[in-house]
Amino acid sequence: MSLYIPESLPPIIPNAMARIERHLPYPGEILVRQGSRVEPEDTIAQTLKPEPPQIINIARALGIPPNQVYRAMRREIHNKVEAGQVLARSSGILGRNCLAPVSGMIANIDSETGYVTIAPDPTEYRLQATVRGLVMEIVPYESVVIETLAAQVYGAFGIGEERSGVLRLLTTDPSDIVRPEQIDARSAYAILICGAGIGAAALRRAVQEQVRGIIVGGIDEAELREFLGWKSIAGWQTGLHSWQWPDPTLAPDPKLTIVMTEGFGVRPMNPDIFDVLSSQDRQEGLIEGLTRLRRPLRRPRVVVPLTRSSGVQVETPRSNLQPGAKVRLLDYAHLGETAQVRSISPGPRRVGSRVNVPAVEVITNDGQAFWLPRTCVEVIA
Repeated sequence: MSLYIPESLPPIIPNAMARIERHLPYPGEILVRQGSRVEPEDTIAQTLKPEPPQIINIARALGIPPNQVYRAMRREIHNKVEAGQVLARSSGILGRNCLAPVSGMIANIDSETGYVTIAPDPTEYRLQATVRGLVMEIVPYESVVIETLAAQVYGAFGIGEERSGVLRLLTTDPSDIVRPEQIDARSAYAILICGAGIGAAALRRAVQEQVRGIIVGGIDEAELREFLGWKSIAGWQTGLHSWQWPDPTLAPDPKLTIVMTEGFGVRPMNPDIFDVLSSQDRQEGLIEGLTRLRRPLRRPRVVVPLTRSSGVQVETPRSNLQPGAKVRLLDYAHLGETAQVRSISPGPRRVGSRVNVPAVEVITNDGQAFWLPRTCVEVIA
């Protein structure tokens, strides 16, 4: 399975200004100024994150009828309570205690059901820069925009939040399959550059070794579901605007971000993408897994800040499909292969699927020429 995202950005941008937007989940305080230089681990904003309410069945915990809960309570409604304090106690010498599971405020006492609701204290949330660069824009209480000269690689599918780490080349060939034993303590806090595929066992090993990110050609869908803990394909809700790590009720967040450069299945990583990534081995990078299939479209991305400034493109380059352009093929039969555009049809043309569509004639490295729909090719750079 391949994923095509019809946008004009090429999948490889070797040297241009990258724009990274960092958003607070809730309104808060911005800690940096416009023009400030930041490092990946710097805290650039902070806020208080509300926690979901805790509902305690006091009647069951104490073995009393619901209408006696008010009498058993040791704290009144709207009172503050600390975690571990006695929340309620049944009467009698052998009365039971019910302790507060969290610190917070008692929001409700229901004498009909015997439930007590606690609104937990909010937790402090710190937003890190995750990349080295210059603060270019600030939206008060909301977000920070950082720009940095960087090499960028866009993937076909990703999952997970933004994470920073040192890139580590795990394979020497883009068609290699990563085995669990290849991931060891040396991979801690790293973003691993893999080859054609990785299985559920290796992904679990990566979480165990505190790996922050995986860049790979593709992952078999069943292997990814096994890693996520899904028993069926119901987790892939294609009607949503984006794919995120699953609901905590399905599986806990594994603290790992994945970017597939080609799509689902075992797919050798595109050689040009592999070359760009491997040339940045041991460099600090940023991996973004968010994939958005509706506008505004969003592709997963790997950003590697550069130190040299010669030949920098201030504006992000746009791909230009024309004869002679180097393209990556996105159809099932040739997914991930590179070719050169030979000609472009002036109007709809009949292709192998027997439909008339805007088409492109390409010629592969071994000299084969054929027509593909324009949506099945992507200009490399």
